[in-house]
Amino acid sequence: MNSPISSTLPDENRKVAADALQNVLVDVIDLSLIGKQAHWNVVGSQFRSIHLDLDELVTTAREFTDQVAERLTAIGVSPDGRVATVARDSGTKGFGDGWSKDTEVVASIVGNLAAVIARLREGIEITGDADPVTQDLLIGQAARLEQLHWMWQAQLA
Repeated sequence: MNSPISSTLPDENRKVAADALQNVLVDVIDLSLIGKQAHWNVVGSQFRSIHLDLDELVTTAREFTDQVAERLTAIGVSPDGRVATVARDSGTKGFGDGWSKDTEVVASIVGNLAAVIARLREGIEITGDADPVTQDLLIGQAARLEQLHWMWQAQLA
């Protein structure tokens, strides 16, 4: 099906923005799944606080997923958040199976946040000239994820 949504962006700019947004989309979808997997499997003396912190992370990632998908749609690109696409294209580090000690969970979340932020910053860099609106969205998300990254790192200090 041809796109029922047109874009005010020139095709080249739309492609740059769409590629950056699609990368962020799969990363934040995966981050929300990683957060839930960790939420269900964390054990240890810091279980309760980490369990609750993971809820905050998942909520943020899900909100960002919707924002990014809606921006893709607004520029006339169909978002692709299918499981196969996320599994193939995500830039996260992933999360192991089975029970995970609280300190291992924190370290994994720190690493996954760092990976998501790195690719998000790549998107910020390339969208500045192509689509400042997309860049602004990505900057806002980077600020929040960097705040969470700091908070998760502080648990390892």
